[in-house]
Amino acid sequence: MNPDLDLSLDRVIRAPRKRVWDAWTDPTSLARWWIPAPLRCRVERLDVRAGGAFVTRMSEDGAAFGPHLDACFLVVDEYERLVFTNALDSGWRPANPAPVAMTAEIVFLDHPDGTDYRVLVRHADPAARDRHADLGFADGWGTVTSQLARLAEAG
Repeated sequence: MNPDLDLSLDRVIRAPRKRVWDAWTDPTSLARWWIPAPLRCRVERLDVRAGGAFVTRMSEDGAAFGPHLDACFLVVDEYERLVFTNALDSGWRPANPAPVAMTAEIVFLDHPDGTDYRVLVRHADPAARDRHADLGFADGWGTVTSQLARLAEAG
């Protein structure tokens, strides 16, 4: 990790690694936790393979959905690691996404209490990293990780 360019989050989720992975890779499950409540998520495309599309939309009222994430998976190591970026859109075109371009790495490790869940979000420069932090990275990613934990821990 480069503290000038990266943001991170680590948490132990009290659920088996496969259950946490499944919550990430099943569209119905992902829609339940991927966006901070009370916003709602709709998963448009979730092709969990290297090169696969990752597209979600969000809504405040559950009726009108707007853009949230248009990304692609770069690495998929089953039950171990997901890497995706919005610097390339779901069609593999270079993108300049708002509010910030990033590459996120999600690592799932065994832990005596369940899953050691680690998030590392990389940015191109310190300004992008600072912008993401100022926009609420810790609260946003922290909230969705808590939502993921509740879903996975409930079984």
